[in-house]
Formats: sequence, structure tokens, C-alpha cells
Amino acid sequence: MKVQWEGVFPAVTTKFTSDDKLDIDAFLKNIDAQLAAGVNGIILGGTLGEASTLSDEEKAVLVRETVAHVEGRVPVILNIAEQTTAGAIEAAAAAKRNGASGLMLLPPMRYKADDRETVAYFKAIAASTDLPIMIYNNPIDYRILVTLDMFAELVECENIQAVKESTREVGNITRMRNRFGDRFSILSGVDTLALESLVLGADGWVAGLVCAFPAETVAIYELVKANRLEEAVAINRWFFPLLELDVHPKLVQNIKLAEVHTGIGTEQVRLPRMPLEGEEREQVLTIIQQALKTRPNLEQIMERLQEQAVLKD
Repeated sequence: MKVQWEGVFPAVTTKFTSDDKLDIDAFLKNIDAQLAAGVNGIILGGTLGEASTLSDEEKAVLVRETVAHVEGRVPVILNIAEQTTAGAIEAAAAAKRNGASGLMLLPPMRYKADDRETVAYFKAIAASTDLPIMIYNNPIDYRILVTLDMFAELVECENIQAVKESTREVGNITRMRNRFGDRFSILSGVDTLALESLVLGADGWVAGLVCAFPAETVAIYELVKANRLEEAVAINRWFFPLLELDVHPKLVQNIKLAEVHTGIGTEQVRLPRMPLEGEEREQVLTIIQQALKTRPNLEQIMERLQEQAVLKD
């Protein structure tokens, strides 16, 4: 399935049973909620998906189950976060065998590669597959910054098509556009900066709190693209305390707790992560419960958006 790198791409959480197995039923329930909200793709095995705790076979199961379930409605993207070039090439080949439509690609894990080594790593993986690739640029969490000069070297790789922009510097969107035009699609990777990123010209949003609040996430994206910024800003202001749960070391636990309270997830995480407890848990619960009490009614907003789209057509 062709990947259009635009719109909302949930970086979905992985669901586990109480005995630490994949909980496919709970997982697919959440996927259904994402599809119902109108997301544009599904990303598996990212940070929120607890990728570092998943076996290769579990990743394969998640890809196969998701591909079969979505039935071509949206592309399924697998995150690749490997320590070696050979391991990443094999992961890319396995993703294709299992039906993935594309890849999200991190720089090498553990070893802090320099610019030359990182570019060589990306090029080797791109050359090994025909799947489209989105580079995940997150120097805050993964230590390696993919600079504009490095992207200039990656232009020759036709299947490197997009970037998940997680540098925390929204000016990077303008820098990328000024230097490369539309050569690379740009998707915001930081929930608290997504609205600003979309206004500045980002094509999409790789989202986190979408896992618990898919309709609100899609609404912000669609309202910005329809130039209805006042309504987008209003929803974003309501959403912001929740969005801040994504830029936190315990984002997985935070977002899974939110999923429980919106009825589309479980709180099970995989060790060494543990569910929130005590004061920390109460603080997050307060944010979630306040948001649910004041949750905006999207029905009228989205009806007007659809009417506007019809008039344009």
C-alpha cells in the first residue's frame, strides 16, 4: 500500500496481558478507535510501543495482526530501532515480509554514531528495501541529530521520503522547507508542538495522546489544514495538559493510564516499566479526569468542517 506521509499517524501502544503476553484483543480495540476517528496511518513498535521490550516475533505478530485488521484502509508502519546495520536491514526485510507498508527509522541504538556513520547507516537500510522510509529525528531522547547537511546526502535515496521532526525546534520545519522544498514530508513528532508545526507547514503529526484521544487529535489536524485556527487553538488549549504527558520519561505509563480512562486500553506495561503509583499516579489522574470533565463536543465542529469541505468541492 502506498504511503502518503500526511495526516495523523498514531504511534500506538502495545497491549499486554497480566501474564506479560501480547493482548491482541485490547490492541485491536484501540486500532478500531483510531480508524473510527479518521487517522491516516498506524505506527507500530515506537517508543510508546515499548519497542525495546519486544521480541522480533512479537513485532512480526503485531505487524501481521494490524495489516490483516485494517484491510488496506491505512498504511501500517513499523519502527526500526536496532544496534547494528545488519540487524536493521533484517528488520526492514521482515517488516516487508509481514506486510508493512513503510518504515520509521531511528539512528543506531546505543552507539552514538557520528554524521558520516549515521548517513551510511540510513543509506544502507534504504538500499536494502523498496519500502518508503521516514527518518525519526529525535536528538533529545536518542542523542543523534540528523542535520540539514545529512538530509542533503539522503536526497539521493528515493525511498527516504519523510522525517518525524522531534528536535523540539519548530524552526527546523522552515529550515527544511527552505532548503529542500517538498522533497521530504515533515511530520511533527512532539505533541506539545504539533499545532505550531502544522501551522508552519508540517504535513502531519506522529501523535502520542491520540492513543487515548483519537478524535480530538484528528480534529486539530483537520481544523488547521482547513485554516480554522481559532477552533484548533481552542481544542489544543483544552488538550495541552494531556499533551504534556507525552513529553515525560514515563510517557508510556501516562498514556496507557489515559487509555484506560477513555475505555480503549489497559495499564499493563512490560518490565522494567511499572504502572504509576502514589502521588505521581494521582497527579496524572487529576489531569486526565479534569480533561474528561471539560472534554469539548466535537460533533458540531466537525459537522461545520464537513460542510465547508462540501462547499469547496
